[in-house]
Amino acid sequence: MELLRAQNARGHFVCVGLDSEFAKIPECVRSGRTADVAIAAFNRAIVERTGDLVCAYKPNVAFYEAHGGAGIEVLRHTINDIRSLAPEVPVILDAKRGDIGNTNNGYVQMAFEYLGVDAITVHSYLGREALQPFLDRVDKGIFVLCRTSNPGASEFQNLPVNGGPLYRFVARRVASEWNKNGNCGVVVGATYPEELVKVRAIVGDMPILIPGIGAQGGDLEKTVAAGKDSFDQGMIINSSRGIIFASNGPDFAEAARRETQKLHDAITRCLSNGGEQCRQSS
Repeated sequence: MELLRAQNARGHFVCVGLDSEFAKIPECVRSGRTADVAIAAFNRAIVERTGDLVCAYKPNVAFYEAHGGAGIEVLRHTINDIRSLAPEVPVILDAKRGDIGNTNNGYVQMAFEYLGVDAITVHSYLGREALQPFLDRVDKGIFVLCRTSNPGASEFQNLPVNGGPLYRFVARRVASEWNKNGNCGVVVGATYPEELVKVRAIVGDMPILIPGIGAQGGDLEKTVAAGKDSFDQGMIINSSRGIIFASNGPDFAEAARRETQKLHDAITRCLSNGGEQCRQSS
């Protein structure tokens, strides 16, 4: 979490999601290469052009697991590239893990020892006891799913629990019971800014990972107003497809930088103007 806080203190709030789906990678990168080599080259180019602007990178493990063992090695290679090209930028593994405690020991070892990431997303359904192997890692960040960005999130997350919706109960429990080591954050989608306001009020200055900006249609102005903490920080605002697939031509890395810069500047305007005039230009 210290790396994330340091990046926020520098005014960096953009998280680039490395959801590097092979079929969407520009043909100029894919041509003549196997999937694993193409994905590695694509990711490296993105990191080279955006590393000075971001607060974090967030690879979704599904896009790498889809290629079997070679895909996992690509993910590991990409993380090593980030360490080389942008050593102060943390890596959040979007894996949404959560199982019985003994199984979680394996997930912990894979994420933190083999891959070497700085943080991971987990889900809360099995409770704190099961997630203890994650929570015990005082040197790593644990982001608990709270109010996710998908349209069907309300099916369970809005069910009433103790006089309020389940997602708010989860937020309270993480803030009051799970964060003993100061290494927890929560995940709240930008597509639900009213819920984001409520979660921020519950968790105080804990970091919030906020997916849903860009292709998923989250409103940036409302997101910043709702998501910032008492220091105007505490936000990890993720955009994936809207940045990494901004161009399908040879200029894809430069286009990714342009979109990252645009989002960075828009967030800065939001914070400077109290939420006014911060919408991204089309």
